[in-house]
Amino acid sequence: MRFDEIMRNGEEIQMERPIVQFQQVTKKYPGTEALKDATFDLPRGKIIGIVGPNGSGKSTSLKLMAGLLQPDRGTVFVDGEKVNRLIARKVAFLHETDQLYGFYKVRDIIDYYSNIYEDFDKGKAREMLQFLQLDPAQKIGSLSKGNRMRVKLVLVLSRNAPLLLLDEPLSGLDPMVRESIIKGLISFLDMKQQTVVLTTHEVDEVEPLLDIVAALKDGTVYKVEEADVIRSEYGMSLINWMKQVYALHRH
Repeated sequence: MRFDEIMRNGEEIQMERPIVQFQQVTKKYPGTEALKDATFDLPRGKIIGIVGPNGSGKSTSLKLMAGLLQPDRGTVFVDGEKVNRLIARKVAFLHETDQLYGFYKVRDIIDYYSNIYEDFDKGKAREMLQFLQLDPAQKIGSLSKGNRMRVKLVLVLSRNAPLLLLDEPLSGLDPMVRESIIKGLISFLDMKQQTVVLTTHEVDEVEPLLDIVAALKDGTVYKVEEADVIRSEYGMSLINWMKQVYALHRH
C-alpha cells in the first residue's frame, strides 16, 4: 500500500513523499473500533476516493487527517508533519454536517473565510460562485440544501491548502448534476500543488474522477489501488473491484 515506491515494468520508480501516511493507526469509539491498525500512504497531486459501506471508517479517517481526532494508537502524518490541531493550516476539510450561519449573505461568508485563512483565494471563490450560478447577495438561510452544499464546496476548494478533504461531497446535490459539479469545481484546483481526498458511498458517480481508490470495511483498510489499474488491467468497474476485495478478506 505504499505509493512512494511503485513498480512499473519491473523497474522501481521513486516518487516524492506521500501527502498522507497512516502508521498502525487505531481509533476506538465506545463499543467499536472505527479503524483497526491502519497502515497506508496516499500520494500527492491525485484525486483519491476512500470508499466503503456506511460505518466502515471513512469519515473517521478524514477527521484523523484533519486533526479533529487523535488516534488511540499509531501516528498520522500530513505533508511529513505529525498531525495535531495546528495541521489546519495545511488541510481544508468539508464535513457533511458542517453548518453555515443562516444570517450571512454568500459574499459575507466568503469574506469571513478569507479573514480566517491566509491561503483563501477570493478570486477563485468568485469564479466558483459564478460557475455554480450562486448569487453572492443571497442569504445562506434562504438557500436550498443543495445550494448550501455548493457554498461549502466553494469555501473549501478556494483554499490553496496542500490537502483538501471532502466528506460525502455529493450529499444534497441534485443527482442529475453531481458528477459535473464536482468535476467542474476540481478543475479550479492546482493538482500539481494540491491533493483531494474524498469519501463517498455514491461510488459509481465519482468513479470517473478518481486516480486512487482506498477500500475500507469494518475499520480495516483492505486495499489501495490506482483507478486506471482497476479499469484497464483488471477490467473491472470500481464497485465490482470492491466486491472482489471484500470477498477475498472474508473471515
